[in-house]
Amino acid sequence: MVMISAGGAPTAPRARGEWARHWRPPGLPGLDLLRARYVGHSFPRHAHDGYVICVVTSGVEAVGLRDGVVRAGPGGIVMLNPEVPHSARAGAPEGWSYATLYPSAEVVAGIARETTGLRGTAGFVRTVADEPGTGRLIAGIHRAAEAGNALAADSLLRIALARLLRGHGGPLPARAPRTAGTRAAARARAVLEERMADPPTLEELARELGTGPFALLRAFRAAYGMPPHTWLTDARVRRARRLLEAGTPPARTAVAVGFTDQPHLNRHFTRIVGVPPGAYRRERAVPHGAPGGEPGAARDQEAAGPRRRGAVSGAAPSPRCP
Repeated sequence: MVMISAGGAPTAPRARGEWARHWRPPGLPGLDLLRARYVGHSFPRHAHDGYVICVVTSGVEAVGLRDGVVRAGPGGIVMLNPEVPHSARAGAPEGWSYATLYPSAEVVAGIARETTGLRGTAGFVRTVADEPGTGRLIAGIHRAAEAGNALAADSLLRIALARLLRGHGGPLPARAPRTAGTRAAARARAVLEERMADPPTLEELARELGTGPFALLRAFRAAYGMPPHTWLTDARVRRARRLLEAGTPPARTAVAVGFTDQPHLNRHFTRIVGVPPGAYRRERAVPHGAPGGEPGAARDQEAAGPRRRGAVSGAAPSPRCP
């Protein structure tokens, strides 16, 4: 059975009231948007190339960081810097809804240069802030983008990011001095990136780098906030995103990044990104010229079989963010 959202876009039946739309609005380079409601879905530990800024519009989001869990309720803003390992899940039985911005490092750097006196690489010095006014700006960015109003979306984006950088910004810390452990971790990361489709075992990798498996495991976790196998899954999904954005079909993408098959890609991609790979590719392959920004007629069929309990649909419903 296929359901039709109010915007006219086909979407699979929602599981437990969950929905999500992850897309790239035209006219706003360097920005991705996610608007979603999750209940049973949880994001495993992962990181992003760019920044993550979201406003929780209902429920509670629990974000797991290296030093513990932080929670954000309605009106709360969550701010994450690039390459910060984190997880996310519902912090209340009803789950959470949110509107998220994924600005690139270049976008944030440009706004910081123009509106702040921050030196070095600008970032955020806290993870959660209670700022309903800025939250309304973030929701407004989504509404403007969905209406095809790039001018309004771009203006609100710059106002919101400038406000957050002035209130909660600071220079990102310099890289820690390189030790033998950090050098081994960096070399291990390079090997895993190069041999992503056919990676070595931990023992093989340690032997190749001239260290022990447990020493490498500790060094890698200290450097990147997750063990090598978790980092590799995240790296595969990141590379899969780039391939899908270039138009590569999900089945070919799965093989290229080292997943067993498309269902294997679907499972990990949906857990980390929040939408299935077919929906992610579709939102970037089809022009969004009409008001409302809904995808066009071309559709991908997910190859993962029937939707499982807790799975996430690829399109969000039309009601406005609060």
